[in-house]
Amino acid sequence: MSHNSFGHLFRVTTFGESHGPAIGCVVDGTPPGLSLTEADLQRDLDRRRPGRSRHTTQRQEADQARILSGVFEGRTTGTPIAVLIENTDQRSKDYAEIADTYRPGHADYTYDRKYGLRDYRGGGRSSARETATRVAAGAIARRVLGAGITVRAALVQIGDDALDRPRDAWDWAQVDANPFFCPDAATAERWAARMDRVRKAGSSIGAVVRVEAGGVPVGLGAPLYGKLDQDIASALMSINAVKGVEIGEGFAAAALSGEDNADEMVPGPDGRPVFLSNHAGGILGGISTGQTIVARFAVKPTSSIRTPRRTVDRRGAATEIVTKGRHDPCVGIRAVPVGEAMMACVLADHLLRHRAQCGAVDAPRTDPQSGPGDVPGSGCAGTGA
Repeated sequence: MSHNSFGHLFRVTTFGESHGPAIGCVVDGTPPGLSLTEADLQRDLDRRRPGRSRHTTQRQEADQARILSGVFEGRTTGTPIAVLIENTDQRSKDYAEIADTYRPGHADYTYDRKYGLRDYRGGGRSSARETATRVAAGAIARRVLGAGITVRAALVQIGDDALDRPRDAWDWAQVDANPFFCPDAATAERWAARMDRVRKAGSSIGAVVRVEAGGVPVGLGAPLYGKLDQDIASALMSINAVKGVEIGEGFAAAALSGEDNADEMVPGPDGRPVFLSNHAGGILGGISTGQTIVARFAVKPTSSIRTPRRTVDRRGAATEIVTKGRHDPCVGIRAVPVGEAMMACVLADHLLRHRAQCGAVDAPRTDPQSGPGDVPGSGCAGTGA
């Protein structure tokens, strides 16, 4: 199986299966000299790990990250960083009854047809368990980005119940204070009651996550096949169960007029333009504008439910299936830190790509004192703290 890597200069390769002995990642391209410890990774992994509330799967995994290479005395060496996360709470027997039956909505059928075999224990490689490795890689990416670039996300919709507070009234402190990563305490309480009903019914429900990146300099991305929004969309779409991605206004832009959609500019005090709106989501022509980058992604309802569903087995015979085991009734909840991680990885990759081609990020293209063509450079370790 190929295609287990993403990124160019900041490149992430993940490995492992849901019920194997361990999962992990190898991150290549991290500049040397950045401060990095296992505790940096653990903070993000703890936000994603299962069993944190009654609204997620009750599989109990510590998700304890071990850095095996690429770090010496608390600093990155510039060599590949390998991270290992052991699986400690597998219950493979829960899946014995579906060894020869395809679960509707899962990748069982497509995997079997493509590879001629499948790991039925929790979905194997297709399990959302793999996303823990992305979160570890995202924590490394944050060190590359440095303190000036912030990436954060929030759950903004469960089922058809959307957060109804305006964006400027969100309480970001609430995101880590409730089990839904919701920036509004009252909405989180409402969602809790709904999730209790969904869970007790043995059903599932979808969700929408909003990811923002602030402090991103002007100039990341390329006009054609290296568009920043293209790579963000690809990264977010690669997350398990994601079925739609929007940048900025997204599909809602189709209902706007040209006058309404245009992000007007006025001169700023430093000579740079100030945007009066951000319908573009911080990206124009595939290149960052310096505004906040905004993306949203939709997560489908978890396919593992207790309601009997019609399906076929490996021989093509009709049958019914009830999925047992421990599953997230709303996989979109734990997708919030995963969305942050994927955004951070894309931005870290584009930051390094921009510096490789153009020098210092957001630097003037010419310097009156040195003449045209002299672009200030940046040290290899100057990307983070």
